[in-house]
Amino acid sequence: MEAPPRYCYRHPDRETGLSCSECGRPICYECMTPAPVGLRCPEHSGKPHGAEKVKRAVTGRGSARPNAMTLTLIAVNTAVAVVELAIGTGTTFTNNTIFVHGALFASLQYSNGTPAGVAHGEWWRLFTSMFLHANILHIAMNMYSLYYVGTILEHVIGRWRFLLLYLVSGVAGAAGALIWTPNQPTVGASGAIFGVLGALFVLERKRHIATGGQVLGLIVLNLVISFAFSTYISVGGHLGGLIGGIALMFLMLSFPRSTAYTLMSAFAVTAVAIVLAYLKVRNYT
Repeated sequence: MEAPPRYCYRHPDRETGLSCSECGRPICYECMTPAPVGLRCPEHSGKPHGAEKVKRAVTGRGSARPNAMTLTLIAVNTAVAVVELAIGTGTTFTNNTIFVHGALFASLQYSNGTPAGVAHGEWWRLFTSMFLHANILHIAMNMYSLYYVGTILEHVIGRWRFLLLYLVSGVAGAAGALIWTPNQPTVGASGAIFGVLGALFVLERKRHIATGGQVLGLIVLNLVISFAFSTYISVGGHLGGLIGGIALMFLMLSFPRSTAYTLMSAFAVTAVAIVLAYLKVRNYT
């Protein structure tokens, strides 16, 4: 039997799928306040009301952008691409020293014949590769996707937990890429973005947000595209990031009020990803 519709307790004319994680009352987007994990109604948000709220609105205090971290990540990715383009040759971002020393692969050789890659101790590639891109179209598509899904997730769980999940998902995506195609140079933020999608999927399943199934639809569509164009797209990177984001978001929701537990969860997911990557590349030396 289908559950009856729920309406915001402050705006009875607005149907909603959101609710306060403290008291459980239904709230609309206008009434919700992002907490470290989950949402809060006005009474449990800890934000000023009445005269103090008006005062802050006039003075401008407390008006930070709700997607500031998303915009920062977009700026960092774009800045790296500009530098790559400036110091490289041609119109791609691959003919430069940043790409050579930052792209992800298990074992290849530098131009002087020196072996390179994660199998040779260059573990930083699991991190740096998520901030590199192959060309303008690649970064444009990724940054558009990041802005769309990152803004939503950051607004719900807060900027620092969003950043943590983004980075952990990026590392998990890199591990997935190494497992799937170990010696194919891989770059891009899509592993981290798939992690964001995975986190949104968990939030929807746990009824912290309501999108009418759009998140699952986006995941399925992008996975179909990934497999259809696997020659140009890192299937392993997308799957690894998706799994990492789902796992970490699930752990975050298990103990939403514990910062220490959140950090431990992030460490655990990262450690598992690195161990799996190591097991894959240890024989590529």
